[in-house]
Amino acid sequence: MQLCQLLLQTEATYACVSELGELGLVQFKDLNANVNAFQRKFVNEVRRCEEMERKLRYIEKEILKEGLRIYDISDQPKAPAPKEMNDLEVEFEKMDSELRQVNTNNEALKQNYLELTELKEVLGGAQSYFATYGNNIQHLVEEETHHEEAVIGMRSQQANLGYHVGTLLREKVPVFERVLRFVTHANVFVHVEEIAKTFQDPITGDEMHKCMFVVFFQGENLRSKVKKVCEGLRGTIYPVPEHPNERNEMLIGVSTRLDDLENVLAQSNDHRLRVLGNAQKEMRAWTIKVEKIKAIYHTMNMFKVHQSSLIAECWFPVKALDDIRRALTVGEKLSGSSIPSVIQRMDTDEPPPTYYSCNKFVKGFQNIVDAYGVATYGEVNPAPYTIITFPFLFAVMFGDAGHGLIMFLFGLYLCVKEKELAAKKINNEIFTTFFGGRYIIMLMGLFSVYTGLIYNDVFSKSLNIFGSEWKPSYSEGDLAKYDSFQLDPIAMHANKTSYFLGVDPVWQSATNKIQFMNSLKMKMAIILGVLQMLFGICLSIFNHIHFKHYFDILVEFVPELLFLGCLFGYLVSIVFYKWLMIDAESCVPALLIHYINMFMFKYVAKPEPTKTNPHPCDPQYVFYSGQQTIQTLLFMVAILSVPVLLLGKPLYTIMKKRMNSRHQFSQMSHPSDPLLSNEVEPANQVNPAYQHDGGDAGIGNGNRQVDPPSTIMSLNSDEETEDDITKGGASDGHSHKDGHDEMDTGEMFIYQAIHTIEFCLGCISHTASYLRLWALSLAHAQLSEVLWSMVLRLGLKMGGRYVGGPIIFVIFFVWANLTIGILLLMEGLSAFLHTLRLHWVEFQSKFYKGEGYHFQPFSFDDIHEMQTLEEAT
Repeated sequence: MQLCQLLLQTEATYACVSELGELGLVQFKDLNANVNAFQRKFVNEVRRCEEMERKLRYIEKEILKEGLRIYDISDQPKAPAPKEMNDLEVEFEKMDSELRQVNTNNEALKQNYLELTELKEVLGGAQSYFATYGNNIQHLVEEETHHEEAVIGMRSQQANLGYHVGTLLREKVPVFERVLRFVTHANVFVHVEEIAKTFQDPITGDEMHKCMFVVFFQGENLRSKVKKVCEGLRGTIYPVPEHPNERNEMLIGVSTRLDDLENVLAQSNDHRLRVLGNAQKEMRAWTIKVEKIKAIYHTMNMFKVHQSSLIAECWFPVKALDDIRRALTVGEKLSGSSIPSVIQRMDTDEPPPTYYSCNKFVKGFQNIVDAYGVATYGEVNPAPYTIITFPFLFAVMFGDAGHGLIMFLFGLYLCVKEKELAAKKINNEIFTTFFGGRYIIMLMGLFSVYTGLIYNDVFSKSLNIFGSEWKPSYSEGDLAKYDSFQLDPIAMHANKTSYFLGVDPVWQSATNKIQFMNSLKMKMAIILGVLQMLFGICLSIFNHIHFKHYFDILVEFVPELLFLGCLFGYLVSIVFYKWLMIDAESCVPALLIHYINMFMFKYVAKPEPTKTNPHPCDPQYVFYSGQQTIQTLLFMVAILSVPVLLLGKPLYTIMKKRMNSRHQFSQMSHPSDPLLSNEVEPANQVNPAYQHDGGDAGIGNGNRQVDPPSTIMSLNSDEETEDDITKGGASDGHSHKDGHDEMDTGEMFIYQAIHTIEFCLGCISHTASYLRLWALSLAHAQLSEVLWSMVLRLGLKMGGRYVGGPIIFVIFFVWANLTIGILLLMEGLSAFLHTLRLHWVEFQSKFYKGEGYHFQPFSFDDIHEMQTLEEAT
């Protein structure tokens, strides 16, 4: 990774940045971080892009509202030239104004259609109502009273009555009646009928259910109150003539107007669909163009303005130098610039961003590591090792060949169909998670099949592929007489060695199966844990060498390796010794007791055999020659490594500082610089930091000779190679300092004491933490056995010859769902999280700091993958 300075001519900057965005290998630094966003050079262009975004967002919303789909395009358009921005603005303005005008007219027509439709329904309802009752209001009141319906008022005498006819939303009718009763003091008569036809809101398009009301009143005062109540509840009052003939004529006129309006609405909708159809074809290309323009100007706002040019600072991989040169050359040709761009290498103490080129297989594992912390530049990346260790440790906890096969087939399906599934662009969060980790799932399933065969566990049952090495010699009479037998390994085991693959199937029916598997899985968990931690410590040496912390190898790597190896590595070695050297005829030692006695310096020597006790046996007897000497030596080495780890680095740092201070003092006493203390180098003198192999430090683009500003030196592209840049920029990876190099003496000792305590206690706690491999493996096996014995085996016993078929079908369905839901999903998630913890805490803490930051290049890839403008916001 190299930090460089770009000198770009103003007229060529847009095209060059566009080409770099298509390349996607350059990360620009913001040189105007202290400048307000509204005071930057290209803020007006960004505002114009945001205005175009607003118009496109409105058009996109209307397209999606009609149920239309925005089509993808095969060829991604490049960013248009700056002069084409005006054409896009004019086109978007025309499209936006036309669509808004069409929508406004359409809404007005729909509102008019709604009102005419309501008027038609009101006229029809009023005609039938008055045809039934006429103007006999007294009869109406008595009729309503008899049925105990809403009677709001009545008079004993006949009078000249007025009425209002209108419509109201169905849910507002009870409120309407109560308000009228309160306002008019029950001096009006209300009749309400529900309209069977449903209406459509002209703005939102939602369905509306309305009711027709007829309100009879007397006097102008009540007329005004009734009208205000209707208006307050968003009701509509329609003019309904009193004479039946006039109502019929009005109804005919309204029907005619509705027919005409339907034709106009149909033509308006057709025109709107044509406008949206034209926009639909170009919508994807417009979106990409506008977003690219906006991204380019946003990036250009990060550049410094220097006379007629722009200066940028950027990170890029050294191997991409030729590609960047070609992109700049293409940008210069597109813009017609006669002055080449200049790439100026910069030396810096700033740590570079971390960049890994990952394919789709490795990406999932790299994301697991990055979730803990991004690697410091040049630090050992745990991802390649995680590809193997992560699914393997998961499989140790999930070890069942049947469950692993299902998981493997699911992951394999996602991998085989990845192109088809990716093309569907499913937004479901759970599916997205599974699809993103499809290769992890496939490997976890494959490794689980392997560990399931080692455990000889397939849906909690064993496979008898190679037969059993146990050959009992019991007779048929003994088998009929006793329910259980104890097999003697000395007499009944065939070859007295390990089984060909995994666990002997005879243990499936053994009553002490759990005790046997407990011992096996617990020892295996300790072995795997210690080996992985030792491997993590061994990886730390590459960090020390890369960052040139050679003394840390002596004061950190060696003590840590000795402490862990002498204590817990020895525990692993005696486990292997017991497995390889102790047989059934030997006296079996208790390894845990021996390991505790190692710290207590307690040893019990094996006595000489006597006639009464020819084979003395005690689990605490020393079980190999030289055990006391070896264990004492290992213990002392582990103890002595602690003070080295605690004091070595602080003392070395103090001595180094004293030597540096003495050296500086001697230089001040005998200055060798020919310049006097008050002299300053000439302004045009080349800084030695930029001199490289006797030539200029700049890297020109192209073969044309130019004279850039005095602050930047130019050089032809054929005068410096990638190897030169690599040599010049290699110091960037090593020039960053430890966080505790600038600490004072007290803080340094405290920091190292915390590190020492954390490591020593961590070795103990982390080793114990790996016992989760044993615990979860046993839990998974027991849950699987419970599901088999309590569900599926019961179904196999139920029913007879004909009834058993349907019963086992139902029971199998229940068992399969419980297996997938509990053992695959819940147990799988639990094992995944525990594996994640083992890698983050127990493994990576031995060598991985993760204090870096991602390389985030300026790229148009996100714009190409963007589906809607809502994703851009």
